[in-house]
Amino acid sequence: MSLLPLSIEGRSVKTRILITGVAGFIGSNLAQRLIEMADYEVIGIDNLMAGIREQVPEEVEFHELDVRSKEIYPFFQQVDYVYHLAAKNCLSDCQLDPVETAEINIAGTVNVFEAAKRAKVRKIIYAESSAIYEGSAIFPTPESETKPESFYAISKWATGQFAEAYRRFFQVKYTALRYFNVYGPRQDYRRSIPPVMSAFIIKLLRNEQPVIYGTGHKQRDFVYVGDVNDFHLLCLKDHRTDGKIFNVGSGVTHSILETYELISELLGRKKEAIFKPDLPGEAQKTLADITEAKKLRWAPKVNMRTGLKKMIDYIEHEMSQGRVSV
Repeated sequence: MSLLPLSIEGRSVKTRILITGVAGFIGSNLAQRLIEMADYEVIGIDNLMAGIREQVPEEVEFHELDVRSKEIYPFFQQVDYVYHLAAKNCLSDCQLDPVETAEINIAGTVNVFEAAKRAKVRKIIYAESSAIYEGSAIFPTPESETKPESFYAISKWATGQFAEAYRRFFQVKYTALRYFNVYGPRQDYRRSIPPVMSAFIIKLLRNEQPVIYGTGHKQRDFVYVGDVNDFHLLCLKDHRTDGKIFNVGSGVTHSILETYELISELLGRKKEAIFKPDLPGEAQKTLADITEAKKLRWAPKVNMRTGLKKMIDYIEHEMSQGRVSV
């Protein structure tokens, strides 16, 4: 099936894409990428509970709605593809409120699948998480090795069960993506406990001591958001992704201390870190087995040094404009 724009009476008809969580880190980057390609019309949904309205590109048809609400249903009409990225995804917040975690991540996802089913959307590409591998001791970790432990991970595992049920009973096509530690411009710094990269960069730019939870020896598979978007686009075009689950990571691991050292080097400044007790529920190591993704001729292109330089440039610009307020 071609995804090139059709022509009706000399007019180009764009492929219509709906993104939930469009004001978030990954969603806003994906929306920008699609718009720049000029072949896509983008509709965005976000309740702005965690997303930032200013991050949504002007060209997006934006609707401030919650994925748990049936009010989203009309906006799925005549949509070709859906990227479902909306979620409650701060691990510590999810641990504190498992009820809301289930409402947003499980019930919200089921509601999106129901809306897509009714509108006869061609396919849903939706976010699971590498947190599903929290209890695994197999590295690199393949898609078959699921051992969720935290409330967040369990909620993401449950979405996969519903996605497969919608495929089995209603023939709804999907691709599930298990993101590892995605980083890059627009990474969420407003969480109660921000991701390490944005937290380190902002603290050092302010000449403040960054916080490290645990010893700093935890290892993470960091993958640049631009590489993730390459895979997002591949899922639209390659039918081999239908009904499949893919790890989206770099296949390389770095410790938190190693990451801090690199950020310090790139910024040309360093402060002694404050070490705090480990956060509950966090895996000691993440490392993606990306064999399945590589079979589709996808591989990460951006190394961590290059990706961090882009991220630092973005955060410095945002701080200069007074938009980073924490």
